Amino acid sequence: MNQIRRKRTTSDRKSSGRFLSLTSSEKGSISDTREPEGKDERDGADASGVPEVTEEEADQGWGRLCAFLQRLGKKADSRSLNLAHCDLTATDLLELATLLQCLPRLEEVDLSWNNLIGCSLLSLTSHLQLVGGIRTLRLCSCRLNADDITALGDAMQSVPLLEVLEVSWNVGVGGGGLRGLLGKLPPSLRELHLQACQLTADDAPQLGDMVSSLPKLCVLDVSGNPLLAEDTKESVSGGFRHLASSLFNATALSRLVLQGCGLTSQSLESLGGTLQQLPALRELDLSCNKDLSGGLSQLTAHLALLTRLEILDLHLCSLTHADLQALIQVLPSLSELTELDVSSNKEVGGVVHSLVSALPLPQFRRLPLNSCSLTMESFTAYVIRELRLSSCQLTTDDLNHLAVTCKRGFLSSLRVLDLSYNGPAAAGEAWASLFSAGGLVSLEDMDLSLRPATSASSAAWLPSLLSSLPRLPALTHLAMLRWTLGVQAQDQLSHSLKKRDVQVEWDPPTGAGGKAHQPADKDRAEETLDEE
Repeated sequence: MNQIRRKRTTSDRKSSGRFLSLTSSEKGSISDTREPEGKDERDGADASGVPEVTEEEADQGWGRLCAFLQRLGKKADSRSLNLAHCDLTATDLLELATLLQCLPRLEEVDLSWNNLIGCSLLSLTSHLQLVGGIRTLRLCSCRLNADDITALGDAMQSVPLLEVLEVSWNVGVGGGGLRGLLGKLPPSLRELHLQACQLTADDAPQLGDMVSSLPKLCVLDVSGNPLLAEDTKESVSGGFRHLASSLFNATALSRLVLQGCGLTSQSLESLGGTLQQLPALRELDLSCNKDLSGGLSQLTAHLALLTRLEILDLHLCSLTHADLQALIQVLPSLSELTELDVSSNKEVGGVVHSLVSALPLPQFRRLPLNSCSLTMESFTAYVIRELRLSSCQLTTDDLNHLAVTCKRGFLSSLRVLDLSYNGPAAAGEAWASLFSAGGLVSLEDMDLSLRPATSASSAAWLPSLLSSLPRLPALTHLAMLRWTLGVQAQDQLSHSLKKRDVQVEWDPPTGAGGKAHQPADKDRAEETLDEE
């Protein structure tokens, strides 16, 4: 398709652009009978430094832009230009540069994953003064080289409002290419993404100097650079130590991602002393750094100072028992923590109980423990409040295992139990064993409903449910739709709940008088899906 596009003449493109501009009903298009807003946009463009153009030139320019984007399967947007994954060529980039004057209000540009525009970025950056209001610029995986980075750095003065810069997955940034941005990034920058750029310890000092000059920087992501923290005699200016010390000036930093950066215990020692200067830090990602094994205590002594920390990621770090004990000691001080990822660390299985006990449970939300060599004792540490097993095709054995878990008291804090849409797969005796097991003293909401257009008899387990109701003092809602109840069974259930404020959802007996129960919102949605 690119070859076909290149064979089109300039006159062909202008002709189609003119046609599009006259027939387009998109917002921002210019027609012969222009609205006052069109004049306002041109006036605003003049005020921002864009060269004044005639009405005919503006008309043709917007039409050319629409035609250019249409060939790429995109629509024109006066504020956002997203051409990621469009197989752009150097020729396309040059044509795009000449069309930027049609987008004086442009704020977001994404040219990521266009491998063929490497070595030609200058053709675009030399026109960035036409779109000086850009706030987000993404150039991920474009095969940018050192010259491209230098051209980008030279153009930074043309975009003084830039807040987000992402040049991840460009290996040309590492190995000295980062110098092209040194001292040129605007102070307005809030996010800097440099993932997998082959940054080395020699690049770390330049990165540190850049961070020091960005007072509003909130997000720094340098993940996937395994040589960044490499501590060798050949590394200049202390390498990672220089970068860590530079974070003293990044007081606005709220997210620091150092995943897979080759961190060691010495790196953590350098980083630890900086944490006290990062009061706004909410997310710290140190995952996939296996060489920090045995040195986490170098950092945990300083973690307590991060009173606003919400997310801590330490998965796949080969944490030792001593590392985990050091972490457990500091967890009670992290009162705002909501997520802790220690998955893929085999030693975690032996300390789960102590780990969970140290967490700030009232607001805690996520604790992945996959690949942690969990033992049977590990599961007793969980405090589960909601258990949703809807549409899981539970079998008789599954319900029997759940009954044993309840009987042992492992679910004594459970408030919501959703077993809906599982009934016919399990025998009635299994349901009966679940209700007779006890251990659900905190349960408030229980849903046993079957799928729409399904029915089954409740005779095998209803007596067990009725006898268990006194052991469910907190129950306020019980749903058992599509289970058939005889008139006598219905009377028994009503009598058991006569003096309790429990909302019960059931379907009236077949042929019985009265109005059928109206399905809940979830049921209506499922019925609609089933019909479709």
